[in-house]
Amino acid sequence: MAQERKRTVAITGASSGVGLYAAKALAERGNWHVVMACRNLDKAAKVAMEVGMPSDSYTILYLDLASLASVRQFVNAFRATGRSLDALVCNAAIYMPLLKEPLRTPEGYELTVTTNHLGHFLLCNLMLEDLKNSTAAEKRLVILGTVTHNPDELGGKIPPRPDLGELKGFAEGFKPPISMIDGKKFEPVKAYKDSKVCNVLTMRELHRRYHESTGITFNSLYPGCVADTPLFRHHYPLFQKLFPWFQKNITGGYVSQELAGERVAAVVADPEYSQSGAYWSWGNRQKKGRKSFVQKVSPQARDDEKAKRMWDLSAKLLGIG
Repeated sequence: MAQERKRTVAITGASSGVGLYAAKALAERGNWHVVMACRNLDKAAKVAMEVGMPSDSYTILYLDLASLASVRQFVNAFRATGRSLDALVCNAAIYMPLLKEPLRTPEGYELTVTTNHLGHFLLCNLMLEDLKNSTAAEKRLVILGTVTHNPDELGGKIPPRPDLGELKGFAEGFKPPISMIDGKKFEPVKAYKDSKVCNVLTMRELHRRYHESTGITFNSLYPGCVADTPLFRHHYPLFQKLFPWFQKNITGGYVSQELAGERVAAVVADPEYSQSGAYWSWGNRQKKGRKSFVQKVSPQARDDEKAKRMWDLSAKLLGIG
């Protein structure tokens, strides 16, 4: 009897945190080959060995989402492997809360919005064709969310709140001095939250535009508060020490990197997550045996007109149809 073909998933930011443990969880299933899309190839190779991923279960390819040229090069490098793309996980993100002034990418855009949104937006659009061409029974595109995108949730109520405004940053090409999506003064925490609203809008607009014609499942998830993830490496050392303790002992929201990775893997691979356009969550307070559910996204992230405009402006900025 012929051996079943391994399905291929590409995961951005797979050299640490949730991305690494999602890669591990999928590799351990035995029927997935993981393309680890990372900036640091040596680090990715080292950690893949450290967490025990079988050497034939993954391929490491260079991707720097802050460089739109790098995104295009990654797509070409992936296609050169000859592999079929059956799932794409947009996981990588940066969070730099202590910045006083915006950092800019090679193209001149603000670093956080480019890495978290524009780079992934371009990647999704370019690799849509690869997903369409997959012969797998089901293809999925998963974008990581966060509770902080939603001011209706406890974790999203802490200021500054996300607000995309009239999308002035996109409309004016983020030309200096503009760095924020709403065109206002730079605020690094808000830049992160705004970019994550854009991630959910992107997922919902992908679903609206392409699910029916392609059969691809587009969804997002909030895997829980991964308080010790490397996402917080640019924060104060005291915050890095106290935040996990607070989430474990006060809020009960703490989720380990390993459990979060397993949840991502489930949303990629398990039949119960085949609902397109869904935002999956396990809630803000963790209890043993907690089941996932489809959560309502923030008012901004469910604004269909804003989704369409954000999509059109992002596509125009990146020069894609």
